[in-house]
Amino acid sequence: MPSTRYKYLLLIIPALLLTSTLRAQSLYQPYSFDFYQKFSSEVYSTKTRLHTSIKPFIIDSALQHTYDSLMNRGVDSSKSGFLYRKLFNEHLIDGRGTGYTIYADVLPDLQTGRDFSGKKNVWLTTLGYQVGGTIGSKFSFYGAGYHNRAVLPQYLTNYANNLGVVPGQTKNTSQGSTVTDWQYFTFLLSYTPVKYINFTVGKDKTFIGDGYRSVLLSDYASNYPFVKFTANVGNVRYMTMWAYMNNPGSPPIPGTNDTRNKWGYFQYLDWNVSNRLSLGFFQNVMETTKDVNGQRRGFNVSLATPFAFLQPLSNIDNNPVKNLLGATIKYKVVDKTILYGQFALGEFHAADIFSGNGSSVNKSGIQFGVRGADLFGVKNLNYLGEFNTARPYTYQSYEQASSYSNYDEPLADPLGANYREWIGMLNYSIGRFDLQGQLNYAVYGLDENGLNYGKNVLELYTQPARQYGNVVAQGLHTNFYYAGGKVAYLLNPKYNLRVEVGAIYRDEKNSVFNNKTGMLTIGLRSSFRNIYTDF
Repeated sequence: MPSTRYKYLLLIIPALLLTSTLRAQSLYQPYSFDFYQKFSSEVYSTKTRLHTSIKPFIIDSALQHTYDSLMNRGVDSSKSGFLYRKLFNEHLIDGRGTGYTIYADVLPDLQTGRDFSGKKNVWLTTLGYQVGGTIGSKFSFYGAGYHNRAVLPQYLTNYANNLGVVPGQTKNTSQGSTVTDWQYFTFLLSYTPVKYINFTVGKDKTFIGDGYRSVLLSDYASNYPFVKFTANVGNVRYMTMWAYMNNPGSPPIPGTNDTRNKWGYFQYLDWNVSNRLSLGFFQNVMETTKDVNGQRRGFNVSLATPFAFLQPLSNIDNNPVKNLLGATIKYKVVDKTILYGQFALGEFHAADIFSGNGSSVNKSGIQFGVRGADLFGVKNLNYLGEFNTARPYTYQSYEQASSYSNYDEPLADPLGANYREWIGMLNYSIGRFDLQGQLNYAVYGLDENGLNYGKNVLELYTQPARQYGNVVAQGLHTNFYYAGGKVAYLLNPKYNLRVEVGAIYRDEKNSVFNNKTGMLTIGLRSSFRNIYTDF
């Protein structure tokens, strides 16, 4: 049970606190696009050469100044009363001593609103906690947990009941009900023995890229246990990660009720060629922990090698090793503005590519985007424009258990595959006010008549609707429109406590249905986690 698992974390942290007398220098910052875009002015400056495509960041000297300014945004130093400081400036518990720091907070997330299209009231009640800190200059730790109960808009309720998982969170413990219950936990320990090397172990997410989405690895799917090694050599940052994932909805092993879990082996190399140009190279291999007969496979040391890109691209039927190759690029066209892109390759046959016959075995994804800070010279006006697409069947496998997914959700874009997607975002911060607007448009093809047209990553690519003549958005051609906006007033920057008013409009329509959602919410919110609603 999660509660038992996190008791061990609470035992580990005090023990580590007693083992160090060094000065704290670095800490972990949970990844949230909304928060991380506030680093854009610094990380996308032509005066810096920072690695930006591996997230979450470990905050060190390179980002410390910007981080401190965000954590103290709008703080009035003339107000020194204890209650005022705890409400608006400080962590609930904020301890500092010789060689360590520790903080802890209670995290409320309380919302109420109206789903006008569904003609029902929606609400969310979450009570969470976070604890974190540093131990000397080498260790940092972080843990957070949330208990959630909500009435969600109808499209999210349907998602949680059909898949049995709350989008990007974890298991829906009230599947089939109109009220959704779930718990969400994350924790990690990070160790930096020297400036150029970091080891991290925990249960969290990793994001690869500089965009809002990623066609390689995003933070959409549920958390997973992992061990991560990161090294910096000159202008190169290299990451290798070993993760343990599952798909509870996959068919059980014959004769048992057991579903098969899987190992995810990830390698990524980010090379800052200059202050302006960065190139990246990505590889993933998925391998199930048991074969179809229940025979156990151990941790595959040959796939966990720290030397990336030695595994040949192989997606042959019944091969237990399924992999994904990719590349990234970032170019600072002017100060604080970048062009970025990604390419993902799941499988290809050269003869079919050049023939242009739309073969189902040619699987790839592409991203192009532009983003930056201080648009039109307005300080703290951040922006993003992005295009993503993935061919049918790109992230599918010959069996559901080894698909590119975790907890039955895509590890890349939430739309899966067989889609084209356009996204535009603006964010403006002034004092403690945050304003954000977002527009999405997508076209994709849903499965119909019991045939696999390539969008759902849990389907089998060995059973395509057709072998040739495949095109993006084939199947039940669907148009998706999304508009979202929110205005927030930050109460306490230390744990992102804010009063927030938000609105979304969502329209998903095709020749069979037209599902619309118009929703307005207001709430007292906290934490830095991403909760996606734009899919």
